[in-house]
Amino acid sequence: MPNIDFNNARAIDWAWKANASDVNSSDVQIKSALMDLTKPVYVAKSSNGLGVVNTTAVTGDTSVLAFAQKLMPQDLGDEAFKKQHGVKYAYHGGAMANGIASVELVVALGKAGFLCSFGAAGLIPDAVEEAIKRIQVALPNGPYAVNLIHAPAEEALERGAVERFLKLGVNTVEASAYLGLTEHIVWYRLAGLTENSDGSVNIGNKVIAKVSRTEVARRFMEPAPQKLIDKLLSQGKITQAQAELSKRVPMADDITAEADSGGHTDNRPFLTLLPTIIALRDEIQAQYNFSPALRVGAGGGIGTPESALAAFTMGAAYIVLGSVNQACVEAGASEHTRKLLANVEMADVTMAPAADMFEMGVKLQVVKRGSMFAMRANKLYQLYSSYDSIEAIPTDERLKIEQQIFRANLDDVWAGTEAFFSERDPEMLARAQSSPKRKMALIFRWYLGLSSRWSNSGEKGREMDYQIWAGPSLGAFNSWVKGTYLADYTRRYAVDVALHMLKGAAYLQRVNQLTLQGVSLTTELASYRSED
Repeated sequence: MPNIDFNNARAIDWAWKANASDVNSSDVQIKSALMDLTKPVYVAKSSNGLGVVNTTAVTGDTSVLAFAQKLMPQDLGDEAFKKQHGVKYAYHGGAMANGIASVELVVALGKAGFLCSFGAAGLIPDAVEEAIKRIQVALPNGPYAVNLIHAPAEEALERGAVERFLKLGVNTVEASAYLGLTEHIVWYRLAGLTENSDGSVNIGNKVIAKVSRTEVARRFMEPAPQKLIDKLLSQGKITQAQAELSKRVPMADDITAEADSGGHTDNRPFLTLLPTIIALRDEIQAQYNFSPALRVGAGGGIGTPESALAAFTMGAAYIVLGSVNQACVEAGASEHTRKLLANVEMADVTMAPAADMFEMGVKLQVVKRGSMFAMRANKLYQLYSSYDSIEAIPTDERLKIEQQIFRANLDDVWAGTEAFFSERDPEMLARAQSSPKRKMALIFRWYLGLSSRWSNSGEKGREMDYQIWAGPSLGAFNSWVKGTYLADYTRRYAVDVALHMLKGAAYLQRVNQLTLQGVSLTTELASYRSED
């Protein structure tokens, strides 16, 4: 087949003309014209057959048969998102806990005009504060966000995080793993509300809520509930004026429809989740008429330019990438982990118990290739579900987990756990000391908590226990970059990856525009590769 063909039955009678002598018809020339996103592309005839040109001519001697507009990476997505967050691109580097979404990752993306969330979840408050200060020095005017994770089993951590964020002037948080609103996220939101001179509400503390369920999305799309407002008022944490202003704004500025992602996930396909969340947004926006309007972005399952374009085409205001960024040079993961991630395929992921919501049976998505973490963590949850205390576990079972999983006596593990929680959350420790079942949960969480840190630090001898969060989108990305320079994990830089995602999406959109006008391109011309 020719490299470019045209179905005349679908021809559009453009008034534009081109000079036949300027029409380029070789594969290289057509690819080059399509890749020049700063200029429109026109399909026209020449003596060599069909080809393309980037300009028209008033006195041209051949008709333009099809047209694709110029489309830059920064043109994709919602302009209001870019304006409110002070970014160039509708792209968000999602939070990855334990500092995997590192200071370096946040700063690199921020300097290039992308928003990225620091992975504060799982870190002690002092480490989070030190990281925020480093980010603020590097990005004094932003953009950056910090993750605020729901911690139902460790409320003091969530409360302490909000206290630090307010003290340090963090004006954007990415709220994740929420099952419902808490007084802490409401406090953060309302504490930043003031009234502008024109009577509109100034939202000083922005919230990007990552959700996968409509009932949770609704809570963030509506104003703060009165009972939590009253509680904060009684504690003196907000003013009466802020309480009144809160009735005019939603709890979040942006809602990320989190589909089949790494870490906490309900494994929803974004093809069904995204339109459902957008429809809910439309319903609530029609009811409240918020200004600015609520926005909905897409995260989870995005690992190629095709999936990025699909999200934008379906109405996503922005896209969120996490798993793909974890394999980048700037990520706070060990070299062993990043090398492993660069070879993950779509089927190399599975579900395992989450450390922060272990007692609730909540699971998260992890890599199963090169690690036995998922199998071992699921074994611990099975024991937790079957017995009421450590002492109730049969001796042979206890010996197995001590030797194969903990590599330590459980009494010694508990001693270390006591020391850890006496500093991190004394209230949690007090509850566990009076409840054998909760004590068992904390002992098992010792393994679940450390396994992710071993992965980040590259703990020698513990490679088979590494807990590595990732979704199938990483496998899709690895398949897409196979045979290109990005297959080498040492050459994956977050900004480069982000730009390829957006450039590729823009390129493919131009191809789609030509296709809808009857233009057929070869597979090579119709696809975008990072080498392009």
